[in-house]
Amino acid sequence: MAIAIRKPNEIESIRKASKIVAKTLNHIKAQLTPGLTLKEIDSIGEDFIRKCGGRPAFKGLYGFSGSVCTSVNEVIIHGIPNDYELRDGDIVGLDIGVELDGWFGDAAITCGVGNISQEDSKLIACAKDALYFAISQIKPGMHFKELSELIEHFILDYGYVPLFGFCGHGIGRKPHEAPEIPNYLEGTKAKQGDKIKNGMVFCIEPMICQKQSEPVVLDDEWSVVSKDGLRGSHYEHTIAVINGKAEILSKE
Repeated sequence: MAIAIRKPNEIESIRKASKIVAKTLNHIKAQLTPGLTLKEIDSIGEDFIRKCGGRPAFKGLYGFSGSVCTSVNEVIIHGIPNDYELRDGDIVGLDIGVELDGWFGDAAITCGVGNISQEDSKLIACAKDALYFAISQIKPGMHFKELSELIEHFILDYGYVPLFGFCGHGIGRKPHEAPEIPNYLEGTKAKQGDKIKNGMVFCIEPMICQKQSEPVVLDDEWSVVSKDGLRGSHYEHTIAVINGKAEILSKE
């Protein structure tokens, strides 16, 4: 599938949806306290999205039951909202998609609940720092594979490994479009495949494991953990390439 080149007015439409995502993430983050259930987080998120005029893009997508992916501790991505109550020292990934007037936005953060360990703080920082590093490196003419390789080396240099089998993606009229953007180089040659161009809109989302990259999908058929069973982290932004630079759309 060809990678879409968006017109300025289309990018602005994606930005509007993405801003609701950012506002919702910040709204939920401010309320994270021990005792809050994942279902309550999901309800807070869905209600806020709808008050902003958007639609929760993940609700019903591929059969997903919630509006917010709530991934606690060892669950790195795609956690299903359930009756689990947050505890002091937990870390929770929040991943949200919004549809507004036929356009989509997507972003994710990982947050600490109460007092978290230095180890978990570093784990979260890796995902966030890898994301902003990647955004800073994006320029037209770069191969997407080169970007994947840069992200992989950044994560490895931090002392962690990227989750295999899952990736960033294009976004626009659908929540997931071409291209796929892994956080690691597939194959041995980075200077091949599709190139980044002005007008492209896509999501970068580093997913961090501690020791093993191999994913394991839990019995709920959604929650993804590392084979090492250790805690992971995840950060994501929707970005557009405008006038030769990557611009974050999913911010307030």
